[in-house]
Amino acid sequence: MKISRNILQACLFALLAQANLHAAPEDSKPNIVLFFIDDWAWNGSSVAMNDSMPNSRMPVLQMLNVERLAREGMKFTKAYASPQCSPSRVCLQTGQSSPRNGFTVFMNDGKQDYYDEKGYPNFPVIPCVSDMTIDPGAVTIPEALKPLGYVSAHIGKWHMRGNPGDEGYLLHDADTSNKPGNTLPAGANQRLPDDLTDPKLMFSVTEKALGFMSEQAKARKPFYLQISHYAMHEGRECLPATREKYVKHPLVQAYYKKIGKTADTVRRKEDPAIWLGMADDLDGRIGAVLDRIQELGIGDNTYVIMVSDNGYRHKELELTKGLKQPHHATKWWVWQGGIRVPMIVRGPGIKAGSVFNGNVVNYDFLPTFIDWAGGDPGQLKDIDGVSLAGYLKGKNPTEAFLKRNLYFHYPHYRATMPHSAVVSGDLKLLHFYERPDLPMLFDLAVDGGEVENIAPKKPAEHKRLFGDMMGYFKQVKARLPKANPNYDPAKYKASKEYEKRMTWGPFEGRRSLGEDEEPRTKE
Repeated sequence: MKISRNILQACLFALLAQANLHAAPEDSKPNIVLFFIDDWAWNGSSVAMNDSMPNSRMPVLQMLNVERLAREGMKFTKAYASPQCSPSRVCLQTGQSSPRNGFTVFMNDGKQDYYDEKGYPNFPVIPCVSDMTIDPGAVTIPEALKPLGYVSAHIGKWHMRGNPGDEGYLLHDADTSNKPGNTLPAGANQRLPDDLTDPKLMFSVTEKALGFMSEQAKARKPFYLQISHYAMHEGRECLPATREKYVKHPLVQAYYKKIGKTADTVRRKEDPAIWLGMADDLDGRIGAVLDRIQELGIGDNTYVIMVSDNGYRHKELELTKGLKQPHHATKWWVWQGGIRVPMIVRGPGIKAGSVFNGNVVNYDFLPTFIDWAGGDPGQLKDIDGVSLAGYLKGKNPTEAFLKRNLYFHYPHYRATMPHSAVVSGDLKLLHFYERPDLPMLFDLAVDGGEVENIAPKKPAEHKRLFGDMMGYFKQVKARLPKANPNYDPAKYKASKEYEKRMTWGPFEGRRSLGEDEEPRTKE
């Protein structure tokens, strides 16, 4: 397998070179630094992702360097990703949507080819399995950038199985999952140890990134650097001093009182001061990279991207009186809470303090990077993303771009149920395979919280988008669930996540609101 893969990669490199992807001399090509943050909600930073929505930020949190990036670059109000970390990482690397690349979840035993016949034997539908690794035929970011003269590094969480070196990364941390980032034992729930110096490996990951940038700048080689932080994934960790900064906050103290705990007795997993401290420490490490870019004299020729791998639901927003969640559901679901993410980009030609309101998605990065590097994204085959380079420099988006279809596919159970979605402009269709008879459509312009199902009011739009989605799934050979002849309603009802599935599953008319949600969200 390894020999055939190397031969295939060599052929791909040759084809890219023959396609005349080379443009400017190496020393004029821009560097690219991507901060890929784990499990970070759209509203999870101190920067408002939508200036008209107070609940699109965390007011308690201090993230001065993220705020600096927003002031100096472009903020994307409608950035999308996959509903789980591993599929999102594959989409980013390949420029392909999850239905196309087939890597739709991080699980499976690798012994089934299409359907997961063993995992949920009595559930309403038989879910699908997922690819286990990146397709050997897919061109990844470093493979596409190498013929253009780039050296690439991936530092931190990989979580796609396989070896990053086989995908073209010169420097990497091997096949890492969430485990290395959880530096404290699972049972250490009461307090942070006083000698904790590298929470979530934030500091060591950053030091390695700084070393790589310095080496490449000295060699005058353009580089791609992906810093995939283990923060903000659960397993809360921060510097003890940073936690103390937030422990003293009146809203955190009020939270301790509400749950009948103190700063000394609250469990680490439910301590908002540690979560806030983790974000604060992360911000400091982002700042260290921004400072080194300036020290190396490459600031005018370096793009910096900050984005999350999937949506999330940070209960810490409730610390601020009157602010509730702007989006429905969380990670694992293709509701907005699972797929909307924060995104900021700074770099050459990008107007400081600018805002982009069109839909963008994680599989747009590969063609954008090729465009920045002087190549032709049109030469990339079998991808779904488009280059954002022109829009980042102020080009007005076309109607075709604004209304293009973005596809999200999660044909699995686990904490959710098999479902898919397509977003087209302000319209969003969801399809739950347990209820193929129940059409679902939302107008995100006036209902960003996905409260009212308007499919009965707009049957033509639903029919069009559903046809587009199923046609696309057929074209890319996406795996689709099927009805389960052995469905047992009683056993399904007794399953662990049944109540959550029913609460966050499909509905007619208007859904019931959670206690932590806004009734409607205009965007």
